[in-house]
Amino acid sequence: MSDGVLEPLHSRLVVGLGNPGPEYAPTRHNVGFRVVDRMAREEGVLFRTARHLDGFQGRSAFSWARLASGALLLKPETFMNLSGEAVAPVTRFLGGEEFDPARLMVVYDDLDLPTASLRLRPFGGAGGQKGMRSIIDCLGTDRFPRLRIGIGRPGTDAARHVLEAFTTDEEPEIDIAVAEATEAISAWLESGDIEDCMTRFHSRWNQDA
Repeated sequence: MSDGVLEPLHSRLVVGLGNPGPEYAPTRHNVGFRVVDRMAREEGVLFRTARHLDGFQGRSAFSWARLASGALLLKPETFMNLSGEAVAPVTRFLGGEEFDPARLMVVYDDLDLPTASLRLRPFGGAGGQKGMRSIIDCLGTDRFPRLRIGIGRPGTDAARHVLEAFTTDEEPEIDIAVAEATEAISAWLESGDIEDCMTRFHSRWNQDA
């Protein structure tokens, strides 16, 4: 079996949302990328281009890494507002119409949560996050788990706020949030039990708040 071959129906998919390019790397909108980057780094695996994913023939605007568990980490490279155009072809590749959306986890930034706060949910709407809206529209369902990371409310312009870097004071908090998010997603990958993960991690996060 080559490194690019997956076992489709048994694979879980973790999608981190962000915008491609080094100029966007430190921005609030890219905190989802930071989580999947950390997950890959902790396992010593590298992100690869879509053309290295054996058998995949859909839209190739993403990079991916495979964990030892067989789970696939995905970073859409379509820019945030079109994230679903990268995610949907990969879910079809992993199982076609049989792919269970409960095997998908999306991690992304949320304006409505205080900076560095975390929330796990088994399903739900987009809440104004355009990347999530794109994924929901392209999949035709919102019945998949998600982990939101708070980036704080903007003073005025939301579009400008999400493309700003975290402040020097915020960065240590975000680093902790990214580490906590990584641990929570890893627990979900191991158990598959989103409700148990919510109980376990929300209790800890609320205690730390």
